[in-house]
Amino acid sequence: MTEELERILLQLTQPDNAAIQQATAQLKQAFKDPAIIPALCAVMSGSQNPQIRQSAAVMLRLRVKKHWKKIIPNDRERHTVQHSLSQLCAVMVKHETPDRWPALLQFLNQSTKSSNPHERQVGLLLLNKVMESNPEPFKPHYCQLLQLFSTVLQDHNNPTALYYCILTLTAITAYTGSEEMNQMRSIIPSLIVALKHLIKADQSQASEAMEVFNELMESEVSIIVPHVAEIVRFCLEVGSDTTLSDSLRVKALSCIAFLIKLKSKTVLKQKLLNPILQTIFPVLIAAPPPGEHDPEDEEDDSGDGTDNDNPKHCAAQVFIIDTMALHMPPEKLFQQLMPLAKTCLASENPYERKGGLMCLAVLAEGCADHIRTKLLSSMLQTVCQSLSDSNQVVRSAGLFALGQFSEHLQPEVSKYCAELMPLLLGYLSSLNQAKVGHVTKAFYALENFMENLGADIEPYLPTLMETMLSALNNTENLKIKELAVSAIGAIANAAKELLVPYFPPVIESLKGFLTTTTEEMRSLQTQSLDTLSVLARTIGKDVFSPLAAECVQLGLNLTDTIDDPDLRRCTYSLYSAVSTVSPDCLTPHLPAITTVMLLALKSNEGITAHIEEDKTFVLLDDDDDDDNEGQKDVDEFLEDEPETDIHDVAGFSVENAYIDEKEDACDALGEIAFSTGAAFQPFLESSFQQVYEMRDFPHEDVRRAAFGAMGQFCRAQHQVWKENPTEANHQALLKLLDVVLPCFVETVRTEHERQVVMGVLETMNNVIKSCKEEAFKNPHRLKEISHVIRDTVCQDGGGGDEAEDEDQQAEYDAMLQEFAGEGIPLLASSVPADNFAPFLNDLLPLLMSKAKSTCTVADRSFSVGTIGEILQSLMSVSGGQGVAGRLSNRLLPVLVAGVRDSDPEVRNNSVFGLGCLAQQTLHTASDLRVIDNLCAALCRMIMSNVDAVPLEQVVPALVARLPLKEDLEENKTVFNCLAMLYTNTPALVQCKHNLYLVLQSLCGRNMCLSPLASKLVTTQAVILPYFQKAVTSLPGEQQAKLSVAISAS
Repeated sequence: MTEELERILLQLTQPDNAAIQQATAQLKQAFKDPAIIPALCAVMSGSQNPQIRQSAAVMLRLRVKKHWKKIIPNDRERHTVQHSLSQLCAVMVKHETPDRWPALLQFLNQSTKSSNPHERQVGLLLLNKVMESNPEPFKPHYCQLLQLFSTVLQDHNNPTALYYCILTLTAITAYTGSEEMNQMRSIIPSLIVALKHLIKADQSQASEAMEVFNELMESEVSIIVPHVAEIVRFCLEVGSDTTLSDSLRVKALSCIAFLIKLKSKTVLKQKLLNPILQTIFPVLIAAPPPGEHDPEDEEDDSGDGTDNDNPKHCAAQVFIIDTMALHMPPEKLFQQLMPLAKTCLASENPYERKGGLMCLAVLAEGCADHIRTKLLSSMLQTVCQSLSDSNQVVRSAGLFALGQFSEHLQPEVSKYCAELMPLLLGYLSSLNQAKVGHVTKAFYALENFMENLGADIEPYLPTLMETMLSALNNTENLKIKELAVSAIGAIANAAKELLVPYFPPVIESLKGFLTTTTEEMRSLQTQSLDTLSVLARTIGKDVFSPLAAECVQLGLNLTDTIDDPDLRRCTYSLYSAVSTVSPDCLTPHLPAITTVMLLALKSNEGITAHIEEDKTFVLLDDDDDDDNEGQKDVDEFLEDEPETDIHDVAGFSVENAYIDEKEDACDALGEIAFSTGAAFQPFLESSFQQVYEMRDFPHEDVRRAAFGAMGQFCRAQHQVWKENPTEANHQALLKLLDVVLPCFVETVRTEHERQVVMGVLETMNNVIKSCKEEAFKNPHRLKEISHVIRDTVCQDGGGGDEAEDEDQQAEYDAMLQEFAGEGIPLLASSVPADNFAPFLNDLLPLLMSKAKSTCTVADRSFSVGTIGEILQSLMSVSGGQGVAGRLSNRLLPVLVAGVRDSDPEVRNNSVFGLGCLAQQTLHTASDLRVIDNLCAALCRMIMSNVDAVPLEQVVPALVARLPLKEDLEENKTVFNCLAMLYTNTPALVQCKHNLYLVLQSLCGRNMCLSPLASKLVTTQAVILPYFQKAVTSLPGEQQAKLSVAISAS
């Protein structure tokens, strides 16, 4: 059969359709013969024609994969050592563990240690393919493999062997255990040297091989910690070498960014920050080749300011500096970065000035608090000055920086409205609209700034709307129209109902754009839908409701006639916005709307599978055996565009538009479910199931949106149960919570992306806030959530434990901890206080540690603010006063110190907390000295900031615990406070008996009264009788001394 099979395969390669058809028929017949397996093996190993051998190998791989259990055991070990056969072995290893295939291990052992370089290459190729296919069964051999790798990595004259060795090391890294750690660490220096040699031989292979560092960092970062400095130096050397390919340089610099993300404290401790900055700044400020522009300065640029394939813009601006800002303490970063940035900003070279501005721009997100509180004025001045620079490249960078500041430095940046709005409007009016790329950047800066102005936008509204409406009606350029439509959305976010006078002409323009079906209008239509959604939420229910039904129909018509993911996602946002204004308009269309969105979530459209380059053929998915299996095998082999077997795929990519569509579908389903309530019930289960599948989606934005929607579904079901409290609705809620809350907890523990974790924490907080005790019907739930909050609040975001850094952390790490901390008061308000008390005792030390004077303002404010909210929450639950009373000893010093803080927000939060503590504990506390200290603290708080204190609640509770019993030195403070209150608001202090006791106690201590108090007791008719009575109760000698003291004052 072997000769006949080879003849048929040769005939398939002929450029003759009739011959190919005949051969195909013969091949289908041959596949019905069980002897096809050994025949394919014989052709694959014996044919003199390489193309025939390749075809036989691929067909055998296909046949083996689908019919493994039917293969005669003696035939399983027949193989050759070419690429296709190595892939065949990889398929076989998925079905047979190495211990059941001793010949494979024997061959690998012999070939990888062969003295023949080619045999070593082939052996390492085969090893790589089988290890990538199924690495875990080889775990008992890992130590032996690592010894082999250590040897192979010294073979610098055999780059192919180095390449496959490093790929195999990458494949097993995630599966290594503690017993392999020391071996892995010892390999790292040899690995770096091997990569240097591989770069000289093949930059493409070297770029792929460098993935080993990311795998090591992600799977077992402790392996590389001793070698961090070596790895950083190597990556900087590669990243800064302009003779190397862009992809290799980006790979090297992205390795540094990933390291900073995971081990920022290690980078700082090993003093690597300065070498990194010194190396990447020349990359950042490099001018493009003569006659060329940087990608973001091209006229057709989209205005996003990034290019992920370019070392300058991807690695230096985004990957490196942005990652530093997000993951390092701002104080340490700015100390070393700002001198470099200032030098660039003062340079005569426009690209150096541009580099300095881009540096400032990407710092805004990660270091927002630091910039807002310490550097905003000077940095804003620098950016504004750049808008009058003689070079457009610099002006463009300035616009980008201003847009970033406006987005991330709120609300402080909006306080510069009077200076910035005229500047931006003047700049916009002076532009040549033919330069669309630069106009786009100007609109970006203007939109981001004015979107957050609120009512402060009113003086500029006529000018803004005149400009935008003119662009809609008079400009032929569709891109300018699109920018104007987008700007109207930003204006609406700020102006809200102030925009009503301009609503009719705006809505007429949008309708005109949305009823056109020409392809060139697509981008403008997408933006029009976005702006229409904003108007629905901001213009006012009375104004928009009459248009709600028409808008829904408009969206449905568009998705019926146009197949475009961007357009579809914008209709989802429109439906979501309409549901908040007029949910009844949406109800009749829910079947159609949910069907489209669920299809978007299920769809694989836009997902591209990347096949390894040496895989000439790709297999279809396994099918069940049937009578036509020989026919199917041949058809699959001859298929022009076969489906992809996932095991043959090197990776996937998803078009951004389809990612955005899935994200917006999740967001919209959640909000629509909550807004439409009972009407959404028929669609809740199917929607939940599909959204739940998205929780593991590769892109973090889709995961975040899926978790948000799951939370909305819980809140929607809770609302339905509250409105219709049947047992079925209650059980449906509990069932939903039992799935969703454990999913949230697990995600917070395991998710690597902080933005996703923050989204999950925020959503979980909203669910607890809505569902309260229903969320804790499961007896284990309170413990699980309390512990995950505790672990998040005290986690080390920088991957280190250096004591000297304990009070310094990246702002985003602090933000993550705040999201977790916001859940503590919600837990306190949802369960009986005694149930929560053990967990609260566990959490309080973490909160109190952030109130230290060495902590940042943001940390101190968060700490005392959260403590105040916890105390407030305890008021509403059974046993709350008792728990608050028991905590007063610990909390009082923290809050008292906060009242004296230099920051007004910290002081206000502390005042609020003290007020809550007073309301809770002055009635229940048993420690007399604690009560006295609390009374004195309240009095100082009232005297220092009377407007911030809820006097109606605090003063009665204060007076009721007078006079002081233990700490009598504080009587003077108390009386001075009461004297002030009597002077300003005498109606507040009504308890005359307590006043008499205070005066008696004060007189008995023979303490000198303040001038205010002396004047008060001798002139206020309401106090004088009680003061005289108190004085006469004293011994004669004390009466005389007190009279002298009053006279002297």
